[in-house]
Amino acid sequence: MNAGPVLPGRDDDPDRLYTITGGRSRAPENAFDLVTLIVAERQPAPGMQSEHVRILRMCEAPTAVVEVAAELSLPISVVRILLGDLLESGAVTARHPRFAPNKARLPDLDTLKQVLHGLQRL
Repeated sequence: MNAGPVLPGRDDDPDRLYTITGGRSRAPENAFDLVTLIVAERQPAPGMQSEHVRILRMCEAPTAVVEVAAELSLPISVVRILLGDLLESGAVTARHPRFAPNKARLPDLDTLKQVLHGLQRL
C-alpha cells in the first residue's frame, strides 16, 4: 500500500541515518545553528564519505547550515553531525553572523542621521 508522496527529508530510513552518522546522535555542543555559515577550506579527498564530499563542494562559497540540510535532504541533526566531522578535521570553518568583526557592524545611529541629512540637502 502506497502512503502517498514522500516529502523531502522525511523519507530517511533510520538505518541509513545511523550509517551516515556512524551511530552518533549528537553534534558538538553549540557548534552550529541554522544560520551558521559553512565555508570549505579544502577539496574533497579520495575515499571521503559521499555526504562530506557533497558538503565540501556545496560550501565552496559560504552556505548556511539550513541550506546544506535542504540540499542534502537530511535532517538538521544529521547535518550538524556531518559538519562537526568536517570542522574537527579542518575541512570547513563555521562563521556565525553574531561573531562578525566589529568593523562589519552597522554604523551608529548618529552617523546614519548625518548621512540622511546630507543626502536631503543635495
